[in-house]
Amino acid sequence: MDKTKNEKNEPVCHIFGAMSTEDITFCVNDSDLVLAADGGYVNLRKNSIKPDYVIGDFDSLFESPYGVKIIRLPKEKNDTDTLFAVKFGMEKGYKRFFIYGGIGGRLDHTIANIQTLAFIAERDGRGFLFGEGNIVTVIRNGSIEFSTQEKGVISVFCSGSKAEGVYESGLKFPLNDATLTSDMPLGVSNEFIGVPSSVSVRNGVLIIMWSS
Repeated sequence: MDKTKNEKNEPVCHIFGAMSTEDITFCVNDSDLVLAADGGYVNLRKNSIKPDYVIGDFDSLFESPYGVKIIRLPKEKNDTDTLFAVKFGMEKGYKRFFIYGGIGGRLDHTIANIQTLAFIAERDGRGFLFGEGNIVTVIRNGSIEFSTQEKGVISVFCSGSKAEGVYESGLKFPLNDATLTSDMPLGVSNEFIGVPSSVSVRNGVLIIMWSS
């Protein structure tokens, strides 16, 4: 999947986090929603993109942006700034989310962002997390397809106790109707081989990550 392309042509909620976005290119359409999660506003300014809203408690930005709409959150809260931004996007009717600058830095923040992808999948949406040369997504009872242009390593992990009916087609190491569990990394380090490929799960949730 091309990180700059929305193959379904669905409106996208773009969320910018505080980690580096230097290796990422962006394509924002008029129907899309652009949100900065706290320090992600700095990444937007670097790319000359004006957000529709800046959301956060400003613990990483340290200042209130000028000339943009702000949703100020309390410092003590249950949701991360990114999860709040996702919920805000859902309230606006968006089901497809591109999250940039959410990989790297503190490991707990990266894991929280992957869990946010699971939150989206559980509500019949699809989210993608971009950063440090990697893309991560989460699927639930569904599938994702890849073109012949994809290269490198792809890994698939179970989110939850188990995922049943897992298929990995068109990859170096195929899986056919496998069951993945959260305590056995069977799906790590597969490879694209230059043919159309796909990953699917009949019953369960999968975390899928690949290099870009």
